[in-house]
Amino acid sequence: MNHAKPISELTRRRLLAWAATTGVGLALPAALRAQAAWPSKAIRFVVPFAPGGSSEIVARSAAVEMGKLLGQSVFVDNKPGGAGNVAMAEVARADDQHTLILGHIGTLAVNPYIFDKLPYDPNKDFKPVSLLAKVPSLYLVHPDVPGKNLREFIALAKKNPGKLNYGSAGNGSAGHLAMEYLKMVTETFITHVPYRGTGPQLTDLMAGRLDAASVGASAVLQFIKSGKLRCIATGTAQRIPQLPDVPTVAESGYPGFEMTQWYGLLAPANLAPPSAEKLSVATMKAMKEPALLERLNVDAAIAVGGTPVEFAKFIAQEQARWKVVVARAKIKPDN
Repeated sequence: MNHAKPISELTRRRLLAWAATTGVGLALPAALRAQAAWPSKAIRFVVPFAPGGSSEIVARSAAVEMGKLLGQSVFVDNKPGGAGNVAMAEVARADDQHTLILGHIGTLAVNPYIFDKLPYDPNKDFKPVSLLAKVPSLYLVHPDVPGKNLREFIALAKKNPGKLNYGSAGNGSAGHLAMEYLKMVTETFITHVPYRGTGPQLTDLMAGRLDAASVGASAVLQFIKSGKLRCIATGTAQRIPQLPDVPTVAESGYPGFEMTQWYGLLAPANLAPPSAEKLSVATMKAMKEPALLERLNVDAAIAVGGTPVEFAKFIAQEQARWKVVVARAKIKPDN
């Protein structure tokens, strides 16, 4: 087993410069050659959720551009289960230097407060690489629900406490949080029905077996435009260009309300520093590529692409925010 410590960036540069002038590159330490060559094979980009949601759209869009910049393919591997905990735990232990994971509001800012014990430490087992994108949370109802807008829907819910239901991709998912946040602010009681993924949830919502849901815009714009779902409000601070006639929750009588899903790139904590730096630079550049911006814009996702330090700070802020919501809503994990 190789116990060599990662070589500092300054040392790496000096050695590479020396090798270039002396022509003895082959004599460089193996650890240095391995770091300089990273990535040396395809990169596995794990998405801890089932296919069909905003997470997959963001991950696949980023993977294409990252692969071009890194010179190796980046393939998305959906691995759902345990509110994202299964995949997070696996990647936390990965030591192949070529496994990454999609960080998310649930796995990073909510699971620490709804599970008594996690199989991973969100702050110690991973290196934040970059906040990839934010996706507007849309509040949706089946077209047969009498509420034509958020005000009417809230009035209907208050008149019939517990009789209306809403679906989510699972306990602690972004949609679950968005609806519980809305319930808390509007002081309404709507019954939660958790599913195992966004896809199954949307199937039942469009079939009329659910009354409402909150889903990331990327996954549902097509169904709104086709009339299969009705959007009664957006969780963004301003209206989104794709749905200019749909008011925000804040406009609908709840000033200051804001709810967006977010997705970021994480690497296992053991990723060598030079590799992590190379990955960070490539990711930030990828999130500015015109093709990616165009793809995300179609799905109303907003590219971010910040630094590792900025992403780490954002995670800390989100953890502080959602700790309060989880406690007040008494959110519990799936059995």
